[in-house]
Amino acid sequence: MHAAAPLAMTNRFGLLLAALLLGLLAPISLRADVGTIKYDNLHIAVTDPEAAKSWYMEFLGGVERDDGLVYFGETYIRFVRTDEINPSTGSVIDHIGISYADLAAVMRQLEGSGATVLSPMRMAEGFFPMAYIEDPWGVKFELVEDTQWPGFHHIHLRVPDPQASLDWYEDKLGGTRELFKDRLDGLRFEGVWLLASPSGDEAVVPTADRAIRNLAWEVEDVIVASAEFQSKGVKLISDSRPFQNLRYAFFEDPDGVRVEVLHYVDR
Repeated sequence: MHAAAPLAMTNRFGLLLAALLLGLLAPISLRADVGTIKYDNLHIAVTDPEAAKSWYMEFLGGVERDDGLVYFGETYIRFVRTDEINPSTGSVIDHIGISYADLAAVMRQLEGSGATVLSPMRMAEGFFPMAYIEDPWGVKFELVEDTQWPGFHHIHLRVPDPQASLDWYEDKLGGTRELFKDRLDGLRFEGVWLLASPSGDEAVVPTADRAIRNLAWEVEDVIVASAEFQSKGVKLISDSRPFQNLRYAFFEDPDGVRVEVLHYVDR
C-alpha cells in the first residue's frame, strides 16, 4: 500500500510534465517553419531598368550597392524588363511603403520627376505624415514619415479576406503578428510590415503581369522551404534553381501573389 503511493505520484508527475512539454512544443510544431531570415526584395517590371534604377535613386533616395541593386534599408528592388506597363493599382499588391526622416523634402524632390501625386502629403490621425504617389512605371507608393520604422516600410495587399491572407503568410513564413500602430492587424518581418485591406466588390488581379511582380523572403535553405511549401499544398510556379549568387523558388498564394523564397550561396 505504501509503495503504491510514491508510484502513483511519480506517474502523475510524469503526466503533468508531458502535458507541459506538449503545451510548450505545440506552437512550434503547428507553425510551418521554413527558416525565414527576413523579408528580402521585390521585383518591379519597367520598360527601361537602367532609367528606373536612376529614377529611384534620384527621387526616392534608393542606394545602389556593389551588387548593382537599389536598396531601401536592407530591402532591395530588382528591376525586370517589360514591354507593357500594367499598374500595381488593381492587383493584389496594391502598393508598397517607404519611410523617410523628412517626407516634405522628398515630396519637393518629386516635383517635376514624372511621378503622379495621387494624394498630397497630409497628417493621418493616429499615424504619421503620409502621401501617395505613382511612379512613371505604374508602381503605387505610400510615402510616410514613421520614425519608428525607417526605410522600406511595408507591403499593402488588397484581398477578399485580409485575416485569412495574414494567417496564410504567418503559417507559411512566420513573422511577428501584431497591431501596426495599435490599429491595423499586420505581420512584421523585423522592420518590414505586411498589411492587408479588404478588396470589397472589386475583382483584384494576380501580380504576375503587374508592375509589382512578387514578394520575396530570404530563408535558410530554399530546397527545404520549397519542400515544406509543397507539402502544405502551396501552388508551385518554379522549383528551386540557381541564379547568380542565390537559389530561388517561386510559389503563388491563394490570392494570386507570386511569392519567392531564396537563399544566398555566398553567405
